[in-house]
Amino acid sequence: MTLGRWARGRWILAGAAAVTVLAGCVSTTTTTTSIPSNADAETTRTPTGSSPDLSTASDQTDAQKRARIRLELASAYYSQGQTNTALDELKQALAADPNSAEAYNLRGLIYTTLNDDALAEESFRRALQLNARDGSAMHNYAWFLCQRRRFPEADRMFEQAVGQPQYRGVTVTLLAQGVCQSRAGRPAEAEKTLLRSYELDPGNPATAVNLADLFYRKGEYERARFYVRRVNNNPELSNAETLWLAARIENRLGNRQGANDLGSQLRSRYPRSREAAAFEQGRFNE
Repeated sequence: MTLGRWARGRWILAGAAAVTVLAGCVSTTTTTTSIPSNADAETTRTPTGSSPDLSTASDQTDAQKRARIRLELASAYYSQGQTNTALDELKQALAADPNSAEAYNLRGLIYTTLNDDALAEESFRRALQLNARDGSAMHNYAWFLCQRRRFPEADRMFEQAVGQPQYRGVTVTLLAQGVCQSRAGRPAEAEKTLLRSYELDPGNPATAVNLADLFYRKGEYERARFYVRRVNNNPELSNAETLWLAARIENRLGNRQGANDLGSQLRSRYPRSREAAAFEQGRFNE
C-alpha cells in the first residue's frame, strides 16, 4: 500500500478533493468532507466616518437570496453524488448571481468530477478572482493541480490556503499537501507537513494512517506502528488497509504473533479483500 493509493481511498479523497462550500464542519469519514468557506464578510456602505457593518442576510438582494438557495441545493446534490442535478442547480445559482465565488468553487469541483479539466480550472480561477482570500477554493484548486501532477503549482496553492488568517480548514489542507508532496517524491517535506497537520488535529485518522505509511516506507517501523495503532485501536475507524499495513509493520519488527493476530482480524472482518488474500499468500513485502 502506498501513500498515493491511500490518497484515493477512504480518507484522503474525501478530505482533499471534495470540499463543499456551504457546510460548517470538517469531517474525514464521509464520502464528501465539508470544509467551511473562507469568504470574508462583505461590508455595507456607510457614511464617511462611520464603521462599516458586517453584511447579513438582510443586506442580500432578492437575486442573491435565490442564488443562495440554489447553491445550497447544488451542494447537497453534489454531496450525494448527483452530479448532473447539482450542475443544473448551480447554473441557476450563477444565473441569479454571476459574481458568487462559492458557486464557482463548487462548479470547479463538479467539473473535476466530470473530468472536464478546462472548465474545472477556469471555475477555480474565477472563484479566486472574485474572492482572492478564499482558502476553500485555494484548497480545491491545489488538489486539482496535484491530481494532474502539477506539483510546484499545487504546493504554492496549498501554502496560500494555509496562510489565510480566517481559513478553518488548515489541518485538512496540510494533510492534502503532505500527500501531494509524497506523490511528488519529496518524503522529507511530506513528513514535516503531515506532522504539522497531526499536531493540530491528532484525532484525524487520515493523517495518522498517512504518517504510518510514510514511516513504513522509510523503514522507521516503530514510528509507523505508533500512528497506525491510533487508528486500529478504534474498530469504527480501522479497515482492511489499516489492518494490513499494521500486519506488515509487525512483520518487519519480527513480531510474527502480532502479524498473525492482525491477519486473523483481516480474515474475519474482510475475508474477500485483496489485503486478506495478500496475508494468506504471505506477500508482506509487496
